[in-house]
Amino acid sequence: MKWENQSSMSEFLLQGLPIWPEQQGVFFALFLGMYLTTVLGNLLIILLIRLDSRLHTPMYFFLSHLAFNDASFSTVTVPKMLVDIQTNHKSIPYTGCISQMYFYIMFASADCFLLSVMAYDRYVAICHPLRYTTIMREELCVLLVAGCWILSCAHALLHSLLLAQQSFCDDNTIPHYFCALSALLKLSCSDTSLSDLIIFAEAGVIFFLSVSAILGSYICIGATIFRVPSTKMIYKTLSTCGSHLSVVFLYYGTLAIVYFFPSSSNSKIEDVIASVLYTVVTPMLNPFIYSLRNRDIRSALGVLLRMGITFLKR
Repeated sequence: MKWENQSSMSEFLLQGLPIWPEQQGVFFALFLGMYLTTVLGNLLIILLIRLDSRLHTPMYFFLSHLAFNDASFSTVTVPKMLVDIQTNHKSIPYTGCISQMYFYIMFASADCFLLSVMAYDRYVAICHPLRYTTIMREELCVLLVAGCWILSCAHALLHSLLLAQQSFCDDNTIPHYFCALSALLKLSCSDTSLSDLIIFAEAGVIFFLSVSAILGSYICIGATIFRVPSTKMIYKTLSTCGSHLSVVFLYYGTLAIVYFFPSSSNSKIEDVIASVLYTVVTPMLNPFIYSLRNRDIRSALGVLLRMGITFLKR
């Protein structure tokens, strides 16, 4: 087998989605609609938070970053997927592939960190309501968000640098619709044992820390509620934490399907479908969860619509 250095591998070929040619138009329209819904829905949440002074709180500050992250996460993979469906030109340059993988890992990691920070914010709001404004001051919120982005960038950069050291053989076909790290490592002709070990160790640490932070926060919240149980307290907790919990279950549920519960037959098609659920469906549903379950967001949306109607009548 002919060996090539990674610098001479000019491009990769993406197999794309397992759809028939006669179905391309339907799937293109479907995914385009889902992508536009994702971007516009998350941008709308950011706009509402910026315009409504009642939403200038730590909770919505973190939510605006989560919305930006979801829109960006979907943008990393979906536009290229749409182009591939429409044109059947499924090649991607080597540098473009590495860049796509970098931003995919970065935004996926940022989701974990931001959800953990939001869980801590809910813990302070429920367990220490009188000290909430003192603890969750602006400087701490900015520091927490900055830490999320810095750690995510460092995590993605580490894996990108490790992959850049790999050599690739003649086979440059990626059995996926985007440049997934695991798929790229399978194409490598070099020894990937170090990369595999680092991926397993670091990803495990990040997953354990983020899940522990979320579980720890909600265990403390549950203990606070059951210490002095009341209907008012339970209702307040559900209204405060319901949207965040829904997003957590949705995010980690799809994450588990993709990475922790692979199909028994190791079907590549099932892996691709699970990845679509994780990269396309989940970011689209988050704005609906926060809009439908959050009274403040609905109220801000109503004010914005009334302002728009008043402006159009002039």
